[in-house]
Amino acid sequence: MTKTESKIQQEIVMYFNNKYCLKHSNPRCSIFSVPNEGKNAKEQMYKKQIGLKSGVSDLIVLMPNRCVFVECKDATGKQRDTQQDFENTVKALGFEYYVVRSLDEFKIIFP
Repeated sequence: MTKTESKIQQEIVMYFNNKYCLKHSNPRCSIFSVPNEGKNAKEQMYKKQIGLKSGVSDLIVLMPNRCVFVECKDATGKQRDTQQDFENTVKALGFEYYVVRSLDEFKIIFP
């Protein structure tokens, strides 16, 4: 059975939080999602007005001297044009950006 993007994202957040974000973690890192898509045109317009941007990666990971952008896709998922544009911007600014399709792929980046 193929996992959904949402399930993959949930597994990644749980793994990272338990490994890098506990109160006793030193340093204590952070991972969070960015709700950047509206359900309808009115909601999309409102979100743009308050600074949310279509194409932003699903997850942002903060570690010492490292900010990583992670896009979660299922086995057959493809990036939209806005996501590819965001990836290009992130990389041009010198940050890391990854598309992952499983928790195992994420663990390669964050062992």
